[in-house]
Parts: sequence; structure tokens; C-alpha cells
Amino acid sequence: MTVIPYGRQSIDAEDEAAVLAVLRSPLLTQGPATAAFEADLAAQVGARYCVAVANGTAALHICMAGLEMEPGEGITTPNTFVATSNAMAYVGLTPVFADIDPDTLNLSPVATQAALTPRTRLIAPVHFAGLPADMPAFQAMAAGRDIRIIEDASHAIGSEYAGGGRVGDCRHSDATIFSFHPVKTITAGEGGAITTNDEGLYQRLLMLRSHGITRDPARLADAPGPWWYEQQALGFNYRMTEMQAALGASQLRKLDRFMARRQAIVARYHQAFAGLNWLVRPPETPGQSVCQHLFVVQIDFAAIGMTRPEVMAALLDQGVGTQVHYIPVHLQPWYRQTFGTVAGQYPAAEAYYDRALSLPLFPAMTDADVEQVITAVRGLV
Repeated sequence: MTVIPYGRQSIDAEDEAAVLAVLRSPLLTQGPATAAFEADLAAQVGARYCVAVANGTAALHICMAGLEMEPGEGITTPNTFVATSNAMAYVGLTPVFADIDPDTLNLSPVATQAALTPRTRLIAPVHFAGLPADMPAFQAMAAGRDIRIIEDASHAIGSEYAGGGRVGDCRHSDATIFSFHPVKTITAGEGGAITTNDEGLYQRLLMLRSHGITRDPARLADAPGPWWYEQQALGFNYRMTEMQAALGASQLRKLDRFMARRQAIVARYHQAFAGLNWLVRPPETPGQSVCQHLFVVQIDFAAIGMTRPEVMAALLDQGVGTQVHYIPVHLQPWYRQTFGTVAGQYPAAEAYYDRALSLPLFPAMTDADVEQVITAVRGLV
């Protein structure tokens, strides 16, 4: 029996041809494909600048490093993958969590306001499952303070803010990061990117992604010849390959189609699960275009007399794969040991986690796949 996974890339002959063309070209890294992908992505989201990197975590890391913040604290959500807060630790910030809004599952502005201290240097909201966080609230919170804002939009390429504008245009933030892991809406195999409207940050990101080195004549005081380069900062080897960039650019051209298919599947799920009193659906967004990365339901396991592992096993028996997004970061051993976080600290995030289950959602799902998921879920009770 074939199992429908919770997420999967959608690769076609056009994508294969794009990668093959690069493999047959003279440059496999630091070539024109990367620059073209960056230009395409910046245009797609409406930002001035874009820097492509090896993965989403690298994007978070150099973005935080590029902001050159003083030692202090960064605030983010516990309902995310560990990379968001890990990157804070990479640059010497103490990760501080604030609880989620139980309706949106995003970082709560109210909880964030309560977590602010004179040592707060950064707020990093995560657009969980593709739904943008309340960015105007965070922007207002940071105004007049020495607080920077980075949007973790790993889940949200293609989504629009409630007030208009596409995620990544940085109208509410210093920068936005994206991930192109295979389960994301578009993939580059791995890969990530940062968009920003800040030219100074953009120039620092270019250097940080490649060892802190520049060959730009305008940034070199006295170059004796064409071979000359200078390391002007302590940087990293976070470059995106030309193969990744070619695949990413090809995928980006399909973004609208991928979005439309995801939205159609989400609409069918909402319709099918609306009457189940033991299941809470993710928030609906009438009038707002959201490219949903995950379809996470919350199940009252006690009400149906099954544990989460039993539900996952029962669905797998019906050919439906599932996953849990996410184990709250503050419950991870390293965070407990390093920062003293404890269970019970963020009750909304923990209550959500206890009920959460991600169902399959990806553009290559057929209508029959979608109905198979629906039948399996409804058949639990």
C-alpha cells in the first residue's frame, strides 16, 4: 500500500531540465543562476534585495549576525522548529519564548509585550503553517526601541498579510527569511533566502554568506590586481549552489499554481471536517490569501478514546501519513539545561501541542488522495 506523506516536493520535467542545464554549464556555484533566482524572488515578494543561501537555518543565522545587535535577548514562539531560537543562540542572544495565540497558533502580541525587557534586541515571529503573524502589532511594539524584527516565513512563501502585501516585502520588519526544504511550498532541494529593503544589511549578508570576503572593487581600498580579495568580517560558507538556484527559480514560476492547489485542498478539508465536534480545524482566513504549508488539526484524543500514537497508527493503516508540528522548543533538553525552561511555562503552546496532528497537504495530491485522507480521519470515530 502506498502511503500519502504529510508533505512532499512536486518536481516535473521543467525542473529537471533547469538543473540539468546548470550541470552542463561552466559554473556550479557562485554563478548567474543564483543571481537570477535572487532577482526573481525579490520581485515575487516585492522586496528590494534578496540573498540566497544554503538553507533556512543559514538564512536565520546570517540575518541575525548581519543586524549586528548588542548582547541581550530575542523573543520568539515555542511553536516552531528549533532553528528559529537556535540562531539567536548562535549570535549571542538569549532565546526568550512568549506564548502563542490559541486561535492563530502564532506568537501572541500580548504575551510578547509582557516578555519585553530592556535587554530585548530582537522579535522573531514565525508565520506558522503559512498564516502570517500579526506583524503590525510587533512593528508598533519595536518602534522607538532598539529592537529589530525578523520574520521567519519558512512556511509562508506566497501568503499575504491581512492588511495587504505579500510576505517577504519587509514592510513590517528588517528582514524576512524563507526555507526551500523539500516539504515546503517550493523547494530547492535544501536552500534558503533572506529578503530586505535595507541596503546596508544586504551588503553585510553578501559577505557573511561567503566567509566575510568581498571582491567588490568599491569595497577594496587598494587592490593590486584582479586576483585580490579581502576578508573584512568573520563569515561562513553558506552559499547556495547553482543547481539549487536553478531548481528554486523553476519552482518559483509554479508558485501561484502550487498555492491554488493547496488552497483547494484546504477548502475541501474544512468542508469535510466542519461537523466533527472532536476535531478543531486550523483558522480560516476569508478575504486573506494564505498559502498554507501545513494543515494541522487539534484532536480531542480522550473524547474518541484513542491516544495520538494510536490515531497515527490507525491512519497509517489506511495509507495516510501524519506528523506533529511542533514539540514546543522550550521542552527540548538543551533548552531546559541551558536556559532553565520548564514544562508549564507556555500553557497555550503546550495545550495545542497535546492535541496537534498534521494531515497530508502538498500540491501533487490528487482528488482521490484528498478523499482518502478525509475518509480515514472521519473513520476514526
